[in-house]
Amino acid sequence: MAEHDIYTKDGTVDIHKNPANKRETGNWKSCRFILGNECCERLAYYGMGTNLVNYLKTRLNQGNVTAANNVTNWSGTCYITPLIGAFLADAYLGRYWTIASFSIIYVIGMTLLTLSASVNGLKPSCDKTGCHPTGTESAVFFIALYLIALGTGGIKPCVSSFGADQFDDTDETEREKKSSFFNWFYFSINVGALIASSVLVWIQMNVGWGWGFGIPAVAMAIAIVFFFSGSHLYRLQKPGGSPLTRIVQVIVASFRKYNVQVPADKSLLYETADEECIIEGSRKLEHTDKLRFFDKAAVETQTDSVKDSANQWRLCTVTQVEELKSIIRLLPIWASGIVFARVYSQMGTMFVLQGNTMDQHIGPHFEIPSASLSVFVTLSVLFWAPVYDIYIVPLARKFTGHERGFTTLQRMGIGLVISTFSMLTAGILEVVRLNIVPQYFLVGCAEVFTFIGQLEFFYDQAPDAMRSLCSALFLTAVALGNYLSTVLLSILCNIKMVSNITTKGGSLGWIPDNFNRGHLDYFYWLLVILGVVNFFVYLSIAMSYTYKKVKGHPA
Repeated sequence: MAEHDIYTKDGTVDIHKNPANKRETGNWKSCRFILGNECCERLAYYGMGTNLVNYLKTRLNQGNVTAANNVTNWSGTCYITPLIGAFLADAYLGRYWTIASFSIIYVIGMTLLTLSASVNGLKPSCDKTGCHPTGTESAVFFIALYLIALGTGGIKPCVSSFGADQFDDTDETEREKKSSFFNWFYFSINVGALIASSVLVWIQMNVGWGWGFGIPAVAMAIAIVFFFSGSHLYRLQKPGGSPLTRIVQVIVASFRKYNVQVPADKSLLYETADEECIIEGSRKLEHTDKLRFFDKAAVETQTDSVKDSANQWRLCTVTQVEELKSIIRLLPIWASGIVFARVYSQMGTMFVLQGNTMDQHIGPHFEIPSASLSVFVTLSVLFWAPVYDIYIVPLARKFTGHERGFTTLQRMGIGLVISTFSMLTAGILEVVRLNIVPQYFLVGCAEVFTFIGQLEFFYDQAPDAMRSLCSALFLTAVALGNYLSTVLLSILCNIKMVSNITTKGGSLGWIPDNFNRGHLDYFYWLLVILGVVNFFVYLSIAMSYTYKKVKGHPA
């Protein structure tokens, strides 16, 4: 191997801050620790969250709508807090130390949650009439729940990007492996979810909630051990300083030069002369023609310098301008993911409650807990993820000529179509009251196309120094999908004009506490309509999307 090929060219360093050696760091040898960490962390998360709606109903005495809203609000928060972790990772700590720090908060939350379900004085007292939680007991439970939400905020936006960082983007061979990584990353998530939605849910419903929450806490501790065990093999991207500051600088400089004309020759726009980018750990971005107003920030004028140095609040580089443009281009794609996330959120709420109305017995002695029905989503993902990577990609490549089979935008679009069919299936099965497994299977298939496509898309299209932030942006779509579900349920049940329609003719409404007297199928039809509209909006956005172009190498 030539001397210049010994080290990576994407700006990564090892744990000792030396240039990353290709032979000794990264690639699949470091990814196995990241995948093991993610499997255990997701086991902890889903082991606690999959059956949460039933805990709220049985132990905290909450009704269907209140319990479902509390679950979606908490789940939504778990996807909002990544904005905090992502900012710290990109600006100051880097992804490695952000994951390490927030994992400690996560474990504290899991431990407190276990105590709230197992220690007298913290767990609700129960008798034949039900459980009777005090205000203090409920408060301790929700404090633990939201500590977990904060802890996961430092892990979710960083771990997939950290795994992708193990492959040098400037090396063609490693770049192909990176695309495969996202499929196996999502596979590892669902291995953890499989154990959580089967074994752990059964333990919670048949052994006790103390054990049911205690095992996930131990799994999270094991996840931390996995993560630190691979430290000597990791490649680390250096933090590039505050991305929010750079974005605001472009906006301010553009408006300061509102009346300045952008030259027709874009080579006249300001950029550093050497190949290295001035942003730590980032490559330069080539100029794009859209959103030209922000090009004003890169037009040089006589008032731009202070003591022979460019004032960054008046003059920004083309790369800095293109960072902002990249974020703006991502926003419409991001917004289209909210409706898909709203479909996904039904698995932990309406699908579980729908399952409660079904006959859950297999034979005379065994009963499947309704929350364990989500195992069929997991099995679907475990089936489709390797099938997609091993069979669908090579087959699609023959027809499209694209190295990944489908572009990430095409992959996400296919997932949106499948997700709409999953809600259509759920509505039909609710009417005829047949086996609800098909709707779970379709949601799992949609996940493989949409969620993995989004992971890859937001990593690829993010500026190098904003990858954690863009991963967090993707996750906020999941949060808003959960909140959208909450809003829809609240409108249907609490807004007088709408509830008058849904309760017309003496009906108890679409979603009463007794599903046998409601019309859950109407709710699913509403989600189908939203899905169809969302797909056609997405299609128009995707057809006009401009991919980013990089040049040079990181500083």
